[in-house]
Amino acid sequence: MYKYDHLDNTLVRERAAQFRGQVARRISGELSEDEFKPLRLRNGLYLQLHSYMLRVAIPYGLLSSSQMRALARIARRYDRGYGHFTTRQNIQFNWVSLENTAEILDDLAAVEMHAIQTSGNCIRNTTTDQFAGVAADEIEDPRPWAEIIRQWSTLHPEFSFLPRKFKIAINGAPNDRAAIAVHDIGLSMLRGPNGETGFTVWVGGGLGRTPMLAKPIRDFLPGADLLSYLEAILRVFNIEGRRDNLYKSRIKILVSALGIDRFRDLVEAEWAHIRDSALRLEGREIARIRARFALPPYDANVDSGPFAAKRFEDAAFARWSAANLFPHKQPGHAAVTVSLKPVGGIPGDMTADRMDALADLADEYSHGEIRVTHRQNLVLAHVRQDRLFDLWRALDSLELATPNLMRVTDIIACPGLDFCGLATARSIPVAQRLSARLAEIDERHDLGELTINISGCINSCAHHHVAHIGILGLEKAGAESYQVTLGGSSAKDASIGKIIGRGFGADEIVAAIETIIVTWLELRHDGERFLDSLRRVGQTPFRDALYGQDSRTE
Repeated sequence: MYKYDHLDNTLVRERAAQFRGQVARRISGELSEDEFKPLRLRNGLYLQLHSYMLRVAIPYGLLSSSQMRALARIARRYDRGYGHFTTRQNIQFNWVSLENTAEILDDLAAVEMHAIQTSGNCIRNTTTDQFAGVAADEIEDPRPWAEIIRQWSTLHPEFSFLPRKFKIAINGAPNDRAAIAVHDIGLSMLRGPNGETGFTVWVGGGLGRTPMLAKPIRDFLPGADLLSYLEAILRVFNIEGRRDNLYKSRIKILVSALGIDRFRDLVEAEWAHIRDSALRLEGREIARIRARFALPPYDANVDSGPFAAKRFEDAAFARWSAANLFPHKQPGHAAVTVSLKPVGGIPGDMTADRMDALADLADEYSHGEIRVTHRQNLVLAHVRQDRLFDLWRALDSLELATPNLMRVTDIIACPGLDFCGLATARSIPVAQRLSARLAEIDERHDLGELTINISGCINSCAHHHVAHIGILGLEKAGAESYQVTLGGSSAKDASIGKIIGRGFGADEIVAAIETIIVTWLELRHDGERFLDSLRRVGQTPFRDALYGQDSRTE
């Protein structure tokens, strides 16, 4: 995995020292909260409902075991013994004190980590496929390109004060596992006519108050031109984007207002001036970064017989294997999803003790490497098949082996009104109650792939718009009300879910989701996913089941 060089180390240590001085001036009263706010946000520090929250960057979701142990130490020493993994492949600590934040940044810098650009109107953490580099269906490992973007975008003087926050995702396989359609810029890797690496570029995606899917702006961009083309897009956004209205400041609004053809013309005109500048990536520089992501030494002659035998002998292991293993490009190996979604648990939360234990398992089974997924789970990407049974037993003892990847209990949820100052309703209790109830239904009926995401406000941090079943918590007449959308997807068949009807109270929402699923069970064909059934029959049967047939004329 990527290791810091002298420049990286100097940057994060000097940044931490700078913030230490800013914190001291805030505590002394030399800086007011209004003066301090933009400074703390540039270092990932939010003021939430009950405490400060620190968001730590995990570039493209890649962690070493030593970094995971450092996060565990931070959770114990400075928080309440746990952290929360997010849809941006980062981790948040929800209970930090202002006095300790400088110490935390120093501790992070010591293990090549930081909180730079995890907040503010800048380019946030570039995300990618959690199986990057090992996926059997991969065109090319996208992580070196994500690292190139990280180095270019970190503290970029021209893009540190954009009209609004900016998010980039890269997908390296035909199947989109990075949700590129809902990003400000989405990059899909492909091969050019001569076999060279390139990208299809998408622009103007995003969720929140006005959800939109990205539009293609360039069918093929040579890899050497990646930074210059990204810079051209960012320049157009920086100049043309609105700053007078927070709700209309994202690039998706600009692309919609101008139209993709006019926006493309502006980008191409800007690109013509800078394409052959110092931003052009030389082959040796790409190779230098790519070499930092060399795969670990694999065992060439792994006997897969024990794995097959254990699946036959142990039904629980077989269920977990079917749900949480991903095909590996190296024969005899597998990528393992470590579920942070125990039935009835809090999605994405992990205790310090489990962090330490997983770091040990990563050392023993996966060459000391851990991945964070945008579904709030973790991945051990380099596991021998003949060791999977032992790993499963170890994970099961830690309650990290729920066999539920992409199933109804693999719920994505934001912290909601339990923590977030922007939230209008709670997410966590709803996720816990749904998980407990739907686990029983899934066990009886084998529901297959069915995603549920829950956001506690319109900002859609849990990506509810692109879940098969999305839940948005709102405040209505002083009470929590939950709006339901159906039909979303963040995969290659990306779609925005449609609102089914009026919202449901906190005491009604679990029953409403159960009604939707029971209705689907009566409609589905053999082996059909929920999303496929919905697209086949439409919303009407579900609406009738929820509200009665009279709702059609309301």
